[in-house]
Amino acid sequence: MTKARGATRLRLPVTAAFGLLVAVSLLSAVAGGLLRAGASWSLLHGNVVVAQAAGAHAALMLSGFLGMVIAIERAVAVRLRWAFGAPVAAGLGSLALLAGRFEVAAALGIIAALVSVAVHLVVLQRQRAPHTALLLLASCAWLVGNVLFAVGRGPADALPWWFALPVLTIAAERLEMTRLTRRHAIGMPVLLVIVVLLLGGAALSPLTAIGGVLFGCALLMLALWFGTFDIARRTLFAKGLPRYMAVCLLAGYAWLAVAGLAWMGVALGCPGRDLALHALSLGFIFSMVMGHAPVILPAVLRVKLQFGAWFYAPLLALHASLLLRVFGGIRHPDLRTIGAELNAAALLLLAVTVIVSAVLRRRMA
Repeated sequence: MTKARGATRLRLPVTAAFGLLVAVSLLSAVAGGLLRAGASWSLLHGNVVVAQAAGAHAALMLSGFLGMVIAIERAVAVRLRWAFGAPVAAGLGSLALLAGRFEVAAALGIIAALVSVAVHLVVLQRQRAPHTALLLLASCAWLVGNVLFAVGRGPADALPWWFALPVLTIAAERLEMTRLTRRHAIGMPVLLVIVVLLLGGAALSPLTAIGGVLFGCALLMLALWFGTFDIARRTLFAKGLPRYMAVCLLAGYAWLAVAGLAWMGVALGCPGRDLALHALSLGFIFSMVMGHAPVILPAVLRVKLQFGAWFYAPLLALHASLLLRVFGGIRHPDLRTIGAELNAAALLLLAVTVIVSAVLRRRMA
């Protein structure tokens, strides 16, 4: 046990190395996304690395960045040295993608997901509970997505599986939090149906439009499940950090519902692919990231943050810019590009907010 605990105390060089891998994955994914959205920045055009990032945007953001962040959190929690193999492989896979080494990147992605599955098997063995089973399913979905990507099925077929990783991980964490409240008898059976629809939709999506409809329906149902059973409905009336987290969560649930509706529409031939993808990724997933950052970062990096009202600035910037992008861009394509640029600015503002909060807390100590 002593050795296991010592393994989770990330020393400064190791923390810096992981931070660099995370930053490279995120920044390259953002740069590639801006290029795809039509940003005219001279820095983006004529750059080979950015061009590679544009082609691998989904893989970098979902499997690279989010996969790595989730794997780091799990590795710290499980207290096993070998568990850090997952984020290391995911981070190196991002570097391989940027270098144009698809085969190497695909192999590293599979290794990362396999280690993650093994980690969650250990977690499930230690604690047999619905939320640990969901975490295992999430890592299995990551593995399926990476295998599909490796065999050349393309990002489109892997997308639902990649999205299932953060979606199911968030569902597992929020399910665990419901232990603090009185659970309704119908809650778990409904969540089980949602998970079956989500995974079934992901499996059927490459074959038939019904798959996309099922996947979108599952997202919509999950948003309603969160809105009905999540503790955020109560903590919204608290103060300080609990209220901030509740605002992030509830705003994310609203975008999750929008993403579900848009995903079903796209599957049926309606326009709105950008709305479906970014309502889910930016509106839901990154809203969850912002909400949990003041809690997760201190636990993982052992860096204390000074929470304050300034944390709302990047949150408001993210949601306002996303509204501009996905709805303003419907009638004016230029607004889609401007919205994407402001999305990137909101993420940068979050990073600045975290750094300033860490400095403030250290000065106050």
